[in-house]
Amino acid sequence: MALETSIVGQALPAPHNLRAARGCEAAVREEGAVPATVALLDGRVHVGLTAEQLDRVAAGSVKVSTRDIGPVLARRGVGATTVAATVHAAAMSDIRFMATGGIGGVHRGHPEDESADLEEIAGSQVAVFCAGAKIILDLRLTLERLETLSVAVLGYGTDEFPAFYSRHSGCRVSARVDGPAEAARVLRAAWWDGRGKGVVVAVPPPDELDGAEAMARQAAGELAGLSGSDVTPRLLSRIAELSEGRSLDLNVDLVVNNARTAARVARAYLG
Repeated sequence: MALETSIVGQALPAPHNLRAARGCEAAVREEGAVPATVALLDGRVHVGLTAEQLDRVAAGSVKVSTRDIGPVLARRGVGATTVAATVHAAAMSDIRFMATGGIGGVHRGHPEDESADLEEIAGSQVAVFCAGAKIILDLRLTLERLETLSVAVLGYGTDEFPAFYSRHSGCRVSARVDGPAEAARVLRAAWWDGRGKGVVVAVPPPDELDGAEAMARQAAGELAGLSGSDVTPRLLSRIAELSEGRSLDLNVDLVVNNARTAARVARAYLG
């Protein structure tokens, strides 16, 4: 069960970052699965980290998407993997399940600015469990892009695509699944020929952040001039300020919930 580390290196401040990472690993183990947290260390891609290695990522790391793997490996740097890089490593390791907080997508007001997460998911036979896409993104365009890439978006117990800090976005998923057994059956069917694409499994967050949409709009407006890989961490940081830290606790809770859900489906898939 693959877990990303950009949440440790960039997305969450201490102590929330390690609380989220260790909480995910514990939840996966509690459900009878094996956590495989991914990072780049000492010139190698590590699929499964020791506690000491996870501390190194938290102490200082660069954000690594798929395009960045080569340079960071060559320089023997410490790299925290995004969803894209984690999905890539999972697929190469024959791991079919991955959990994160929220996937990347198409940025608001900048349809040309699209996360590498989407194409990597489309090209890898991995199920990505998330609380939808991050609320700072254009969720409608993100779903349209996933449709173009032929990526199924399954709502786990919901007909509506979650919006990270909210259970509601007004956007419908491509199909609904209720419970681990049904989710596992759909994944088996999607991958029946061994050549299927990745699948997004959208899990509603366990709680909601009041006013999340208004905060996301305010943050996007204040940081409209930003571009590149710094955009998402800066926007999430601004929402944390606007919510007086409430978004950080919810972020931890939802990523642990996603990991637990993914582990339950993985067990049903292999059972």
